[in-house]
Amino acid sequence: MTSQELFRNILDRKSFLCVGLDPEISRLPLSVAAADDPIFEFNRRIIDATHRYTAAYKPNFAFYESYGQKGMAALDKTVRYINKLDTNIFIIADAKRGDIGNTSKMYARAVFAEMPFDAVTVAPYMGEDSVTPFLSYPGKWAVILALTSNRGADDFQYHTEKGQRLFERVLTISQRWGTTDNIMYVVGATRAEMLADIRKIVPDHFLLVPGVGAQGGSLEEVVRYGMNDRCGLLVNSSRGIIYADSTDRFAEVAGERAREMQEEMAGYLKGLKR
Repeated sequence: MTSQELFRNILDRKSFLCVGLDPEISRLPLSVAAADDPIFEFNRRIIDATHRYTAAYKPNFAFYESYGQKGMAALDKTVRYINKLDTNIFIIADAKRGDIGNTSKMYARAVFAEMPFDAVTVAPYMGEDSVTPFLSYPGKWAVILALTSNRGADDFQYHTEKGQRLFERVLTISQRWGTTDNIMYVVGATRAEMLADIRKIVPDHFLLVPGVGAQGGSLEEVVRYGMNDRCGLLVNSSRGIIYADSTDRFAEVAGERAREMQEEMAGYLKGLKR
């Protein structure tokens, strides 16, 4: 999927919402937790309730790997279910890979050849050869960690040398490895004001923005500082949607939360031209 195709999908759906699929069996309603495949059953119901309002889904690998073989099987079923439901939905493997070149080749094969993901999150701190294997698959994306929203981000990402902060160096150098059609960047919504500085360096790239909802990020601020003339945003909400209700109405309520965000996003998208 190219950036232009992703933009068209966003306009068609009137949404740049990305729903994070992070299932925890201990948090599932009893009726779902008792199912033969509780992780997939939970995801399926969430997807059925939200797919009309979302442009993307983002399963976080930790929430599947932690359940071993059954968890990874549920992840595979989930991704294939989304693809069968709607091939235009963008699916991000939130795996935060990044290792020496030959290892990254195997990671890339896992998410792009063995499972039908469109993108994968990648840590860039081992440099170019750890990222480029993910860019060798036509139509697939590396989503590079730039400025994250966690408290520990201050430990390294704001380190300044010769007037340039580390996250700015990541943005500047990594642009050389690919294009606006295969690289996007993670920027946390809880640091939305930094999007203005980030847009000075990467004006045309898509940004994946987690942290809206349960983490307290503001959608209005993300749009104000980060939207470009092709939207350029995928805004993720996980807990704020999938755990909005803990009863057997969880999927219905998740759909309502997704619809509310979609309706707000539709207003921000008015005026953008294909």
